Amino acid sequence: MARLPHILILMPDQQRADCLSCAGHPQLRTPNMDRIAAEGVRFTQAITVSPVCMPARASFVNSLYPHNHGMWDNAGCMPPHDDTFFHHLQAAGYCTAHIGKSHYYSHGKGHMRDYEPYMHARGLEYVHETTGPLATQRTQSYMTDLWERHGLYDDFKRDYAERGRLRTENPFFVRPSPLPVEFYLDSYVGQQAEAYLRDYRDDRPLCLFVGFPGPHEPWDAPGEYATMYDEAKTPDPMPWPEDNRELPESIRMMDDFLPMNASTPENIRKVRASYYGRISLIDRWVGRILDACEETGMLEEMVIVFWSDHGDMLGDHRRLFKTTFHESSMRVPLIIRWPGCCQQAATSDALVEIIDVYPTILAALGIDSPSRCLGRSLLPLLSDPDAPFRDAQLSEIHRAGERRLCLRTHAHKYAVRQNGDGYMLYDLQDDPEEQHNLIGRNADLERALRDQLLRRLIASQYSMMGQRLDPMMPGRLRPT
Repeated sequence: MARLPHILILMPDQQRADCLSCAGHPQLRTPNMDRIAAEGVRFTQAITVSPVCMPARASFVNSLYPHNHGMWDNAGCMPPHDDTFFHHLQAAGYCTAHIGKSHYYSHGKGHMRDYEPYMHARGLEYVHETTGPLATQRTQSYMTDLWERHGLYDDFKRDYAERGRLRTENPFFVRPSPLPVEFYLDSYVGQQAEAYLRDYRDDRPLCLFVGFPGPHEPWDAPGEYATMYDEAKTPDPMPWPEDNRELPESIRMMDDFLPMNASTPENIRKVRASYYGRISLIDRWVGRILDACEETGMLEEMVIVFWSDHGDMLGDHRRLFKTTFHESSMRVPLIIRWPGCCQQAATSDALVEIIDVYPTILAALGIDSPSRCLGRSLLPLLSDPDAPFRDAQLSEIHRAGERRLCLRTHAHKYAVRQNGDGYMLYDLQDDPEEQHNLIGRNADLERALRDQLLRRLIASQYSMMGQRLDPMMPGRLRPT
């Protein structure tokens, strides 16, 4: 039997789909991320099934939608009996490892080593976990242990406490991190991943998940990365749509359509330059990780998946962060490299979702996906990027006390509130910058898209009938 390939999953947090130089970004330089794309297939229309961290990450590893697994917010945890693709890889003989941010559970006080039994139960054998930037203020980890030994943790917490006070008035506040580049969060994760790969001596094939904390806010690129990109040359954001003034008040006053405080062109340029700097730092470590794989002989037949959980508005429509179904928040980078089994330097415009990676990995190894897996294998697209796929994508979120749903086709995007009222309708072909919300202007189109959305929901719920998964909101996870 042929040896199973090593698998490397690289995940920056909150990286937009267009923030790759191989995607045509006019300023950002990502040579190492581009290297993966040059050796594989980049999915130009990939979306997250939820534009918020924890629901998206849970969906990636269990191939379910939030309405199936019950995690709608950055709260609670994946159910203890939940199935992940890591379990199947372990059963196939893999060593499964996680380094960096997972966010499969709420980060509270205490040390992350206390939660390692929970991570082991998710199918991960080796765990070296960190939090994301904001939770690092209250949750300790092996990374903060290092900072304490070097007298850096208090400086970090003081800096973040001040940023938190200023964020209410100016969410666009930018200042370099007080941490040296070599101690910065993304550097720490990159160093640990590189060292683990170089020291790996197990005869078993390896699946390593590397979760970078950046480029998630705050805007604090460290050292030379804070000045790497000229603010004056950052691409212009998508403008705030003047058409929003004509929306019904019940829609116009939703967060999705309101400009943020301090959303000036100058502040947006500063945020973008810092965000790009953080991506370049992550790209540097992606290169170091790829070099380690190559020098140890692991890279030749390695499957690599590069993805992100959601994007960032980054000043588009004068807004920041995610939690909206606008393209900047909803679309994500997704690249798959598998030597000998996929085209190289190819792009696919298929309507893929992040839950499709789970069945793709299993199919690549000849393992049948469980019936509860709702994603579709991308293997046909790896050999033929233009092959037929799904006709629409589904995304969902809990926002402002209600659940919201979005259907995205090649031509249109349609979103509804929990009461069934539509609030977002865009023609993605004629209006790619989403300047004209057509809600209420085409009843026949809305009716057709609402029917299509309902059919998707019924199909996904029907496929879960008879499964053990409890759709209720998961409870809190406490350290053992």
